[in-house]
Amino acid sequence: MAINPMVYSSKDEVLDVVRTERARFYRVIDDPKNWNVDSRCEGWEVRDLVGHMIDVTEGYLARWDIAQKGEPPPAALGWQVMASELNKGALSFRSLSRDEAIARLKAASDRLMAHFEKLSEDEWNNFMVAHVFSGPTPSFCYPAFQIMDYGVHTWDMHWGLGEKNAKLDERTAGVLLPYMFIIWQYSVDQEAAKGVDITYGIKVDGEWGGQWKITVKDGQFSYESTDDLSGVQAVFHYRHPSDMVLTTYQRVEGGETSGDPAVIDKIRHLFFHI
Repeated sequence: MAINPMVYSSKDEVLDVVRTERARFYRVIDDPKNWNVDSRCEGWEVRDLVGHMIDVTEGYLARWDIAQKGEPPPAALGWQVMASELNKGALSFRSLSRDEAIARLKAASDRLMAHFEKLSEDEWNNFMVAHVFSGPTPSFCYPAFQIMDYGVHTWDMHWGLGEKNAKLDERTAGVLLPYMFIIWQYSVDQEAAKGVDITYGIKVDGEWGGQWKITVKDGQFSYESTDDLSGVQAVFHYRHPSDMVLTTYQRVEGGETSGDPAVIDKIRHLFFHI
């Protein structure tokens, strides 16, 4: 992997990825003819992706303020309700005009970026900000959340504009790669995981890639980096880190597979929608 995006020494590059993906997102929304174009997110037009970004960005700012004041945050809602709650939030901004919505997003984003830029090494690791769904979360995760949103949702908009086979930028997807394991870990569908006891491999090509051994047992997902995938029941091989990221977000069904077809099918249906 080119860098470890979770450590402070990677801060400048991680923030550069945030700015790069945000600029790509802005280029789409700044064109008036795109405002009502459907996206890859079912039921969301480009305007709703702007609404979503207002919702999450202002939400991060509010939680940042609570953390700085040392006040107790509201209880985390959990990941199971994430999709429905984010849908409500995104659609709630349809009452704004296009100019109002874009201005509001850009103002909030600039304020949040200022928080990121000021983070010291100690704060990067130890300043905890309570996420609405996850609860207390290290501050270094929040730039990654912005990369997820701006990167994946820009892809969603380009999909709606006709670019069905696009990929995320390799650096963007590479920075997000380690977070995908955390997403998988917390999005195991417990009903689908009943009785499942499997071990499989993940292989990602390129400078950001690597190999990981995954175990799912008793509804629990665990993973470890490895040089040896012999003995696993199946392997998912991603030629580009974008394929793994977009598969995690259930935008595509990527990866070349080998091994037990029944195990592969179980893995494909093991995670709830986030």
